[in-house]
Amino acid sequence: MTNWADGAPAADMAPWEGGWYRTAQRLASPNRGPRPVQTSQVDLIVVHSISLPPGEYGGGAVQQLFTNTLDWDAHPYYQGIRGLQVSAHFFIERTGVLWQFVDCDLRAWHAGQSFYRGRSQCNDDSIGIELEGLEGLHFESAQYETLARVCQDIALRYPIEYIAGHEHIAPGRKLDPGPGFDWPRLQGALDWPAQRFPLNTRADPLQIR
Repeated sequence: MTNWADGAPAADMAPWEGGWYRTAQRLASPNRGPRPVQTSQVDLIVVHSISLPPGEYGGGAVQQLFTNTLDWDAHPYYQGIRGLQVSAHFFIERTGVLWQFVDCDLRAWHAGQSFYRGRSQCNDDSIGIELEGLEGLHFESAQYETLARVCQDIALRYPIEYIAGHEHIAPGRKLDPGPGFDWPRLQGALDWPAQRFPLNTRADPLQIR
């Protein structure tokens, strides 16, 4: 499915090889599928946070989860998620290293039951980005830098009009990325209109310049 903005110059597509982002480490997930035929455009980026086990970083468990290779017996926490099949398009480590698991032209399994900008089932027309971290705690500068760069490049290929957290598209069910995520910092780095961000995250333009 081709969802990028009409008329984008060829040079703007340089970061992309189809729906794969060239500078990301590629590790294909089986947890994916086609976007529904009636989906006209991919216009939402969803920001998540994840760590496995919670609060532990850098062990490769997130990559294993997204590729259905996680050893469920390796940690007691995993018993509660045993058999879970999920994915995101992207995952950003604490160091800023970027992984891609699903072609952005395809549907990843990151949002679950969700509703935003007047539409349900946000997996159908969004791109999911996971940050390595624990909801409520801080994220690293390297992660913000990578996140801003990949969001800017996503917007070269897809007609992005909105960016939100998992907590905004599934309120009451999800809490990530949580209060430790600095939305004004991301807004300032992207220099996108405030209207693209969830209402309660928007910064006064004078505070982000």
